This record gives sequence, C-alpha cells and structure tokens, in this order.
Amino acid sequence: MSTLDEMEMPTLTFDPTPEPEEKAQVVPVQEEKAKLDDSMLNDKERQMVESFAKQIDLHNTNGILQYGAGTQKKMADFSEKALENVKTKDLGSVGDMLTNVVTELKSFDEEESKGFLGIFKKASNKVESMKAKYSKAEENVNQIVKALDNHQVQLLKDVAILDKMYDLNLTYFKELSMYILAGKKKLEEVRSTQLAELMSKAQISGLPEDAQAAKDLDSMCNRFEKKLHDLELTRMISIQTAPQIRLVQGNDTMMAEKIQSTLVNTIPLWKSQMVLALGIAHSTEAAQAQSQVSDLTNELLRKNAEKLHMASVETAKESERGIVDMETLQKTNADLIQTLDDVMKIQKEGREKRQAAEAEMVRMENDLKAKLLEIQH
Repeated sequence: MSTLDEMEMPTLTFDPTPEPEEKAQVVPVQEEKAKLDDSMLNDKERQMVESFAKQIDLHNTNGILQYGAGTQKKMADFSEKALENVKTKDLGSVGDMLTNVVTELKSFDEEESKGFLGIFKKASNKVESMKAKYSKAEENVNQIVKALDNHQVQLLKDVAILDKMYDLNLTYFKELSMYILAGKKKLEEVRSTQLAELMSKAQISGLPEDAQAAKDLDSMCNRFEKKLHDLELTRMISIQTAPQIRLVQGNDTMMAEKIQSTLVNTIPLWKSQMVLALGIAHSTEAAQAQSQVSDLTNELLRKNAEKLHMASVETAKESERGIVDMETLQKTNADLIQTLDDVMKIQKEGREKRQAAEAEMVRMENDLKAKLLEIQH
C-alpha cells in the first residue's frame, strides 16, 4: 500500500492487490477532459493501454470482477487518509489563538477608556502599574506566539503533504482513465467482432447452442460495461477530490499566512508601540515632576514675599513706636490718681473712725468712773 510520501505511478493490472515494485513509469498528469480519449496520455501510456486492452478476457468472470479493483482500493485508502488528515486538523484552535492575541492586546488598552495612551493621564505611579500590566500581557502573548509558531510549522507540513496527496490523486485518476480506455477499446472490439460473428452465426445456423453462446458473450459485455461504469464513478470521485484537496490546502495556507502576519507584524508592532508608550510615560512623569518643582518654587517665593512684607511692616511699626505708649501713660496716670484718691479716702475714714472710737472710750471711761463712785458711797 502506498503512502503520501511516495509518488504513485499509473499501472494497469488484473491483480486487485498489486505489489508496489510492479508500478510503471508515469509522466505529469494533464488536465482531465470531459470526453474520455487518449489525448491525455503520452505515447508510452497509449501503448500500455493498447497492450492491456488485448489482454482483457471477457470470458474470465473473476478477471472482469477484479478489473480496476486495485486502483479502486487505492482510491478508497487514499480517501481514508485524506479524511484522517482533515479530521486531525483543528484550524479552529488556531483561529482562537489569533483571537486571544487581539483580546490580550485590547485588554491591556481597555484599562484606560480613552485609548492606548490614556493610562498616562493619572499620577506618575501609573507608569509602574502600566509596566506590570505590560509584563503580564507580554507573557501571555509570548505563550500564544509559541503555540502559533508550532501550529504554523504543522500547517506548512500539511500543505506539503496535501501537495503529495494532490499528485497521488491525479495518478489514480490517470490509472482509472487508462483502465476505462482499455476496457472500452476491448468492449468495442468484442462487440464489433466476436459478438457480431456469434450473433450472425446463431442467425444462420439457428442452433440453440449458437444463440446461447451469443447471449452469454452479450451478457459478459454488459457486465463489463457496468464494471467500466463503476470505474467512471470512482474516476468522478477522483475528479471531485482534487478541488477539495486544494480547498483544504488553501485554508491551511491562508491560516499560515495569518499566523505569519501576526508573528512578524502585529506582535512586533505592539511591542515597539509599548516601547514608545513607556518612553512617553517617562517623559510625562518627568514633566509632571518638573511642574511640581516649579509650582513649589513659586509657592515658596510667594510665601517668603508675604512673610517679608509682614515682617517689614511690623519692624517699621516697632521702630516708630515709643518705649511707652501714650495710652499706657494715660492709663497708668489715671490709675495712679484713682489709687491716691482711694488711699486718701481710706485714711480719712480711718481718722474719723479713730476719733469716734476715742470719744466713745472717753464716754465709757467716764461712765465707769461714775459707777465706781456710786459703789463707794
């Protein structure tokens, strides 16, 4: 049984399971024609068809049954391999990975709703936050890129395998065409010669055995014609398989190109834009710091000027001020006068009280003396 790595050569045989070493030489297959003729064959292949047609024996029931069966079996195996190749291919996962790349890049940008550079609108600590988010996004993207790179390698291998499958299918197509051409040549020859002779003989002789011989050969021709029809159906499958292979191959190629574009364009562009973005962020941060320094300097100058004005005014006021304020002297003088008045009043009251006390003591003394004199008498 052939593999996809081996290039099949068209062969004609009565053995449904021919050995690989019995293959014949083949030239590149031309485009198939709607009408079956030998124009698609080279001289060597035409000779092969002529020679093989002469070997066909319609009286060999088993030979007719197995006619072209080897190529039909190879076509069946080939279709199985083609189907397996399609089933094991998961282009959807590649599409998901490409979508994940876009999602990852968008998720980084969506942290700020105003676009790619919106992240720099806030305080300078956003730069560090952006670096952390970029590192996380880059790690995820790099993992996806690694998987995409592996898929691209596999897709390119699949494209090469599909090329071999396409060539193999064309080889089987040519083999089937050669079987059909040889069979039709033999069928036409038998019907125009042997069958015609037997039918003529049966009509002339009128013998049942001659009529049966003609009927048997006609039945064999009909069975062989049906066999050729089966081969034509198989040949049609081969014709339909060719564009199907090209479609799958085209999908693989297109997906590989998308991966290539992502690897060499999208990802590097994103990284270069991130370098620019980080540079802008640093510049913005430096400008903000410089602005803060300028604002602080201006604020210090304004405050110092205010303090200088206040200090100068106070100093001037103090320098023009006397040692003792007039208000203070007036208040002190008034307090002193009031104090003297109060002292004098207190002294006056004290004298009056002392005088009254002296008079009372004299009276008391006189009363005491008088009372003592009364006691003596």
